[in-house]
Amino acid sequence: MHLTLDAQGRIAHVGPTTKKLRPDMPLVGQLFLDVFQVKRPREISNLKRLREVCNTKLHLEMKGKPPARLKGVLVSCGDGTSIVNLSFGISIMEGVRDYTLTNTDFAVTDLAIEMLYLVEAKTAAMEASRKLNLRLQGAKQMAEEAARTDMLTGLRNRRALDQLIEQLLGAHIGFGVMHIDLDHFKTVNDTLGHAAGDYVLKVAAAAMVEETRATDTVARVGGDEFTVILPEVADIDVLAQVGRRIIDRIKMPVQFNGSVCQISASIGTVWIQGSDGLTRETVMENADIALYASKSKGRSRQTFYSHEMRGENSHGSPFEQR
Repeated sequence: MHLTLDAQGRIAHVGPTTKKLRPDMPLVGQLFLDVFQVKRPREISNLKRLREVCNTKLHLEMKGKPPARLKGVLVSCGDGTSIVNLSFGISIMEGVRDYTLTNTDFAVTDLAIEMLYLVEAKTAAMEASRKLNLRLQGAKQMAEEAARTDMLTGLRNRRALDQLIEQLLGAHIGFGVMHIDLDHFKTVNDTLGHAAGDYVLKVAAAAMVEETRATDTVARVGGDEFTVILPEVADIDVLAQVGRRIIDRIKMPVQFNGSVCQISASIGTVWIQGSDGLTRETVMENADIALYASKSKGRSRQTFYSHEMRGENSHGSPFEQR
């Protein structure tokens, strides 16, 4: 970052870093005061006045774009020639950014080197912090997802189901709730073991997902209990059709290690058209009452909740045997 001037004040030599500031501008041969405007001290417009301020800090602005605001000191060589040492001063970061400078553009004794190292260290630390934050954010999202997921079937779990029902009730959106219990599942576990039971649960879960819409949510809320949430159902016949499809799929025999697993599904369904005054607990209780009615009527069927069912089941305990 230097220039040499001849006796007439013309630029005779340009340092390599100074060339980077104006790579397309021919500097050699031009008058120093035609290329640089002296901001301080004031009223320096000729070579004589410039030489009077030898060894004094100069505030300079190099013509052209982008603006290059520099600090400089003019040193006389005694034979009429001069050397102008240049620096960016506190605008070093803008200079490095605008002209793509590196530590090789500065003398090793220049304090700018220390600043560049500090900036590089800060940049590296910020990048490491950014990557760490991304990993932590990803881990948090994975943990939150795991907290809402049933690990065996991959379905949503009770926690996710509760949150969804609360959201739908709060938005006053009509929706359907199917509470599903697998009939005779205990027999599979008792006769063929838990491995067979787990396999049957996975098959049943996949069947429910396939027989519902992409906008519906299937959740496993207990050992062999599932709940399906169907938002924006405009016709009760839609719920009836979905229920029939699920029942038909679940009662299909499941092969496991040469053995046949035979189960069925009982469903209690609630069609919510207006959520005023309803709570999540009430919704699930109504679906449970309807499910109990399906169990009582012989299983492998769907029953829709009605207010009259509360009187019928006021002294009963929900399906003690499943």
